[in-house]
Amino acid sequence: MFFSLSQYVSTLGDLLLQSPYPVSTYSLGEKNQQEFREFFINGQKKFLKGRYHLSDFLQLMELLSNQCNITLHQSDILHFLKEEKYDLAIIDTFNPCSFLVAEKLGVPFIAFFPGIFMNAGRVGAHGPLSYVPLFQAKLTDRMDFFGRLKNTVMYLGSNMVDDMIEAPFQKVIDEHFPAGSRPSIADLHVKAELWIYNVDFTIDFPRPLPPNIQCIGGLLAGPAKPVSADLEDFIAAESGDAGFIVVSLGSMISSLPILEFVKEMNDGFAKIRQKVIWRYKRSHWLKEVDVAPNVRLVDWLSQNDLLGQPKVRLLVTHGGMNSLMEAVYHGVPVVGIPLFGDQYENLIRIKAKNMGTFIPPEEMEAESFANSMREVIENSRYKTSAMKLSVILRSRPFPPERQLLGWVEHILQSGGGGHLRPYSYQQPWYQRHLLDVILFISTIVAAVVYLTVKVCTVLLSFLPPNRKQKLN
Repeated sequence: MFFSLSQYVSTLGDLLLQSPYPVSTYSLGEKNQQEFREFFINGQKKFLKGRYHLSDFLQLMELLSNQCNITLHQSDILHFLKEEKYDLAIIDTFNPCSFLVAEKLGVPFIAFFPGIFMNAGRVGAHGPLSYVPLFQAKLTDRMDFFGRLKNTVMYLGSNMVDDMIEAPFQKVIDEHFPAGSRPSIADLHVKAELWIYNVDFTIDFPRPLPPNIQCIGGLLAGPAKPVSADLEDFIAAESGDAGFIVVSLGSMISSLPILEFVKEMNDGFAKIRQKVIWRYKRSHWLKEVDVAPNVRLVDWLSQNDLLGQPKVRLLVTHGGMNSLMEAVYHGVPVVGIPLFGDQYENLIRIKAKNMGTFIPPEEMEAESFANSMREVIENSRYKTSAMKLSVILRSRPFPPERQLLGWVEHILQSGGGGHLRPYSYQQPWYQRHLLDVILFISTIVAAVVYLTVKVCTVLLSFLPPNRKQKLN
């Protein structure tokens, strides 16, 4: 099975429409779809109030495991795919079900992860805790003592959290795989021929990686194409020397369901000189709020093309990796509003690189929001840093699409990625962490100390009493 990601130009939908390969689809059923929609609508409200927790993510995994169960019951589609005898699958691994489908089909696979190293521990990519922050640690690579302590404590509990995330899929595995050959999600993580992450070290912090992990961030970033005529007029005729800003909170959120949040954002835009192009579904705009006079609402925008316009001054974003890579490519500073997932971690990296700042959604207030935008637009250090990162990104030896396709071809031609996997994948956890060696050395040291003390005690017993008193 070979999904050609060279066609990955704008959205997954565009990819499927343009793909020269047959696309199989099926319905999860109205009940499941409605349940998922309700979960996400409620989730949006939690995101915007800063109340998204691990329990919400575990609920999402529970929903995805139910969908996975339905997927694996689609015997006709699975049989069709199996009969095609594909050479290789490229799977999106945010949803653990992707592993189970590939395993069910018996197809070797390349694992594609859409963000930063959220599952680093599962793929053998744990870096030194002294300078590689764990996911959700909200740390940079420059940690003080308490930062390193926090990072270490989180590491000690990370396996337990990973097990909790993957637990809902164990019921699916028990139902669809025969006893004696039931894989675990952890087993399938290390079975991948290659891991590809949608990150780039222009944004992320440097870390050691084994050769079976490659980074290809920036697939969607590229030279700007002309924008639509009405937006061109808006930019050229109305923005003036002040320029304009682009606002998008991602493809998953086309409108904001909380009145107070919308009002504070809108009032913040009204306080700045720049024109604002805001991706917001106009039919969902809240009637209680008058759109700021400098704001143009659009149902959809070509973000990469707008960021390539000379008059763009700022990107206001949720902090998704693709949005940030497009901002880096075009050298545009950022003000972020992290909502969920990896977005907080992404924006911590943007702030650490001096390319922008961020405001937690629960702290959204018009005046501070406007001040943050003014600071990033008017303080030249942000633009200077953004342009420096743009040079770094654009001058990479190989563009990400060439790197991606090159690695896929390498895996196909070499018959798999076994030569890239470190031996640690086959070691028990106690060997991997050298606990057996540490125990052995500690035992030897303890034995030597014990024998030394014992010998000294015996020798002392042979000395005359007056000699013992002098030694004492």
